[in-house]
Amino acid sequence: MAKKEVKEKQIEVTLWEAANKLRGSVEPAEYKHVVLGLVFLKFASDKFEEHRQKLKDEGKSKYIEMPDFYNMSNVFFLEEISRWSYIVQKAKQPDLAIIIDTALHTIEKDNKALKGALPDNYFSRLGLDHTKLASLIDEISNIDTIKDKQQDIVGRVYEYFLSKFALAEGKGKGEFYTPKSIVNLIAEMIEPYKGIIYDPACGSGGMFVQSIKFIENHHGNKKEISIYGQEYTNTTYKLAKMNLAIRGISGNLGEKAANTFSDDQHKDLKADFIMANPPFNQKDWRAENELIDDPRWKGYDVPPKSNANYGWILNMVSKLSENGVAGFILANGALSGGGEEYKIRRKLIENNLVEAILVLPQDMFYTTNISVTVWILNKNKKEQVKTVGNETRNLRNREREILFMDLRQLGEPFEKKFIQFGELTDIPKIANTYHTWQTKVIDNIPEFCYSASFEEIEKKDFSLVPSKYIEFVNRDENIDFDEKMKALQTDIGELLKAEAESKADLLNVFKELGYLIKL
Repeated sequence: MAKKEVKEKQIEVTLWEAANKLRGSVEPAEYKHVVLGLVFLKFASDKFEEHRQKLKDEGKSKYIEMPDFYNMSNVFFLEEISRWSYIVQKAKQPDLAIIIDTALHTIEKDNKALKGALPDNYFSRLGLDHTKLASLIDEISNIDTIKDKQQDIVGRVYEYFLSKFALAEGKGKGEFYTPKSIVNLIAEMIEPYKGIIYDPACGSGGMFVQSIKFIENHHGNKKEISIYGQEYTNTTYKLAKMNLAIRGISGNLGEKAANTFSDDQHKDLKADFIMANPPFNQKDWRAENELIDDPRWKGYDVPPKSNANYGWILNMVSKLSENGVAGFILANGALSGGGEEYKIRRKLIENNLVEAILVLPQDMFYTTNISVTVWILNKNKKEQVKTVGNETRNLRNREREILFMDLRQLGEPFEKKFIQFGELTDIPKIANTYHTWQTKVIDNIPEFCYSASFEEIEKKDFSLVPSKYIEFVNRDENIDFDEKMKALQTDIGELLKAEAESKADLLNVFKELGYLIKL
């Protein structure tokens, strides 16, 4: 088994190195679509050829060119010009980019499920060096995408590339990718076993993929899950549709890429599970008088236009079903603060929606090094019986409680300078603590977790900063982040003031000496 994993890892690395050869003529932000488009094409072709041979073996050769005999088995039908063998045959031709664009266009035209998913004349527009493109095709030809269905080779290649592209694009880019271990943690906590799953900022679809993996790991039926999502960026929207198609997952991502706030593609949706990593601290996400009477804010103040964090929260609250649960990621700033955000946060707590708040370690994201927070909202914190797979739990009444967790001391090194949660260590520890707390009263553990009552939270003026509740025994003092920042702000202000005064004194000295200094 270990030997096989090394071999597959080598395929991923080899592909990445081949993709890097495109550097110079194509930016990393562009060539991810080149590589993943070709990976999808190879996968679709392998599936097609496998099913084509099956029809022949069953004595149905007369049906091998009929699309219906592929679609009924969830296989994309490919005309000859879209098959990988045809592209390999034409790989040395100077018009290779046009041949690939034609192949992708034809697949999308013949398969309704792929409408709006594949790159449109992308290869031709980029003006790629056809020899480098041919070299990339040679590397992808070495992948047997369907040889080992248990290993999900193509899915792993896809996941590896998305993470690598996020790294390559650097800070401020790559928003489409959420680190795998965070997605795994959210899935293990909210347990999306059956029902409707929604992601209002779905990126490349990683939340959906992990939800399906959760179901498979717990021996569930992925046909009992319905997927709904929305994505603003058109190229990322296409990535998501391809990602789902590669995994054999059907989902409704809306008719087009669109802004969730101004063009909600799922207005009447009620979801059993919401998993999301919306953009952090979006500024000017709505105009001054825009979305004032939006039904998603009903019962709450209108979220401030200066920051979309609470707009995302209320969008998700409005989409939750009667017993729905949401797990999502936000910047830590949403845990405290005044104005409309304070009023909304207080109302969320008073309405008994906030169930858990988890502060994550720094350096988990490829695009920012800040510490962020996982929020768990639950529409039903009363006593109930919950069944996941073969396990049945009796949940206690948690109406007046919120579980706070500080995870900043957990995690393991990843890609040298990043942190991820251990699959067999950290994630089970965190998820088990949360699920145990749901069923019975647990002990508060210093520097890790604290179960706060409504009265305690009210005394803290509805702050959701975990350090205000969790005990820290290995420090000289309980650090109040807000107070420290205010003190630091004062110190910096005084230093800048002193610098200005010193500069003015220096200029006066030169002036008295008869010299004029211009700054």
